[in-house]
Amino acid sequence: MSLNFNEAQEIAETLDVSTKENRAVVYSISYLPTTQNRDEAYAFVKANPDFKTLDHTPCGKKIWDIESQSKIDFKASEIKEIWKTASYRFIAAASGNLRAFVDGADPRSVFCSVEIPQILKNEKIRTINGIDKEKFLSAFQNKQQKQFHQPK
Repeated sequence: MSLNFNEAQEIAETLDVSTKENRAVVYSISYLPTTQNRDEAYAFVKANPDFKTLDHTPCGKKIWDIESQSKIDFKASEIKEIWKTASYRFIAAASGNLRAFVDGADPRSVFCSVEIPQILKNEKIRTINGIDKEKFLSAFQNKQQKQFHQPK
């Protein structure tokens, strides 16, 4: 099966990204030297099967299939755009407490550029890792600012 970008984008815009309340899990690995955050998120989901990352939804599974098919040669920017669309929808559909594995997240990451603004807009998300979402994100951004804006 060969898809073009518009068909893949439609999958990101329409396939199921839902999770039960308090069961959405996010992680950030973009621009990081390791996959530790994803590994920890996956281990958490494995130990708690009623939780889901975007990757564990029908939409995320399909996007991984698309990305891994060698016949399809999307540009990296197109794959990133597809994931951004799906991530935006995943956060828009989430509610309650969000589990986040985002240590050291890069400001250019999907978590920082797409998910944080959507978390702040989504009134159904009340907490992140059991902490009020505004407090969590403020502490996260302060830590991030220190990490990425230190003189070298």
